Amino acid sequence: MTTSPRTIMRIYFHVTEADEELYEQLLAVLEGITPRVQAHPVDRSADVDLTGALRYWKQDAAGLAAVIRLRALALYGVQSSAGVGPTLGVAVMAAATTPPGAATVVGNTPYDVAAFLRPQPAAALPGIGPAAARALDRLGIRTVGDISDTPLATLQRILGTAAGRQAHDRAHGFDGRPIVPAAAPKSLSRTHRFDHDELDPEQHHRAVLGLVEQLGAQLRHDQSIAAALTLTVTYADRTTTSRTRTLAEATAHTPALASTGRELLASLGLQRARVRALSVRAERLQPAETATHQLTFDARDDKARDLEAALDRARARYGPGVAGTAASYRQAVAPRRGPAGTAR
Repeated sequence: MTTSPRTIMRIYFHVTEADEELYEQLLAVLEGITPRVQAHPVDRSADVDLTGALRYWKQDAAGLAAVIRLRALALYGVQSSAGVGPTLGVAVMAAATTPPGAATVVGNTPYDVAAFLRPQPAAALPGIGPAAARALDRLGIRTVGDISDTPLATLQRILGTAAGRQAHDRAHGFDGRPIVPAAAPKSLSRTHRFDHDELDPEQHHRAVLGLVEQLGAQLRHDQSIAAALTLTVTYADRTTTSRTRTLAEATAHTPALASTGRELLASLGLQRARVRALSVRAERLQPAETATHQLTFDARDDKARDLEAALDRARARYGPGVAGTAASYRQAVAPRRGPAGTAR
């Protein structure tokens, strides 16, 4: 069992929209407590090493977690949930079981760690994915306590040498992963809020394409490229779901971004969902000069890029929204009809 003197916190900020500036301000709140902050912008969370800060602020773990959550609420009106423990794995698991507006603090004694870990489902242990959880379940290993009680050699036969060792260590409370201070990777986001809770999948599709076009144009204007896209859906009850996908190659090319946007939308299965807002965020931005492009003999790709450049020039001259793909507009202009029903 771990005897580590560390105190680690995983905190989730519950924001309804992908607001990059707000997230950076919340990270600044954490950095005002300790410089050891590792950002996770995809799910608006962060890992914080509070070990040295406890003595400086003359607080225990529960007290300092409360101070951080209160500052986020008082300064920015953002609710948060937090998990605190002696290792990163324990903190992550504690945060996952904590509702918004609360914190779960696991003590650093072997008894405290075991009392928290053992009843947790096996799938909750960091590093145990769905496939590994199913393999363990077939053998009756359903909780972290079951993993802890299983001999290392058996776990390695089930999960593989490295994964079995990792599961064995984490089930016993050993997790030496450090908190690596790093700023949130630069990103760019756009949001579409519907006039009413939208059920129509076609309107969802058009909104995502419109957002992707806006992002592509802005990226090209800023001479940046994105390595990943995140789609966030806000539902009628204000809950959210996010999906992230890494692009085949970092790009600002709208068709490539649109293809990934469509895949993300399809993966969410929103056919019967009442959607209040959609947000698309371009992640892990890089300077455009670092781009690599797979050469192709398909002339259509060159034509698409030429058209894209022409549309960018039109937007720069006449303003945003003046041009784009027909699929991104809510309703195409119908042809006018003459008295006999013929198109004019």
